[in-house]
Amino acid sequence: MKSASLALATALALSALSAPALADDANRSRTRFTLSSPDLTSGVFDNLYVLNGFGCTGGNISPELTWSNVPPGTLSLALQVYDPDAPTGSGFWHWAVYNIPPTSTGLPRSAGNNPLTLPPGAFGGNTDFVGDKPHRYVFTLFALGVPDVQAAGGVPATGTAALYGFVINKGLGTALLGTASFTARYGR
Repeated sequence: MKSASLALATALALSALSAPALADDANRSRTRFTLSSPDLTSGVFDNLYVLNGFGCTGGNISPELTWSNVPPGTLSLALQVYDPDAPTGSGFWHWAVYNIPPTSTGLPRSAGNNPLTLPPGAFGGNTDFVGDKPHRYVFTLFALGVPDVQAAGGVPATGTAALYGFVINKGLGTALLGTASFTARYGR
């Protein structure tokens, strides 16, 4: 009887100690940094969002993107859309936008089609490669503790998206405050 009471008391004490940790986990999941697109909810690109060029006949419209719960201390955001399945040996960056104000909550549909609707530094790429298997397009939003990724990372004006990716993921160190990501697919 005494050992049962001691075991019950120990279990209650341990559960009381773990309650704050569970509350922290629940709070973290409620405030998780997220990125999504109402235009890609199926996870597959509609032809509207495919380039009209390089052998493709799509609508050439960039999808709307939304995000929430930007980490505290964020001074800028960077978006990269990367295709790891491109037959280049190193993948292909289809779209990138840097120095997005941390107070923004998304990019409207077709923002990538007009440089005037984007912060300075945006550029686009091409679409899939004819006859290839379906590709994954990884949309990643980076929360950065620097106001200008190009200046902070010493990226030259001719810097590629691959160089920016390296600087963001490795060169900025603790200035990379968080990432939010989703993947969509397209093939023809």
